[in-house]
Amino acid sequence: MEITFLNLLILSLASFRLTRLLVFDKIFEFIRFPFYDEVNEENEEGEIETYYLPKKTGFKKFMGELLSCYWCTGIWATILIVVISYIYPAFSTPIILILAIAGLAAIIELIVQFFLGR
Repeated sequence: MEITFLNLLILSLASFRLTRLLVFDKIFEFIRFPFYDEVNEENEEGEIETYYLPKKTGFKKFMGELLSCYWCTGIWATILIVVISYIYPAFSTPIILILAIAGLAAIIELIVQFFLGR
């Protein structure tokens, strides 16, 4: 695969979206759940707030800290996308394109929310 500006943009947007899926999105919560402890605390208004902290030891701690770090997860997501795009281009192209379009849509939505408010 030749890396043109367009390819770089598509891979970047796909990496951005995959990283957000893994770190923040509810649909991938089941992947993060085994690596976190749930902590409930009462705030000043008497409401219960839930926090997720990485497990205390071992591999689960490593994965919990990795998945709570957007930058760390982003590196591994990018490696995965680039490697799969080189090894299995026919298989990965539609997936990468879907992720890239979703990533661009998320950026457009942020811009719209910024200018139009909620």
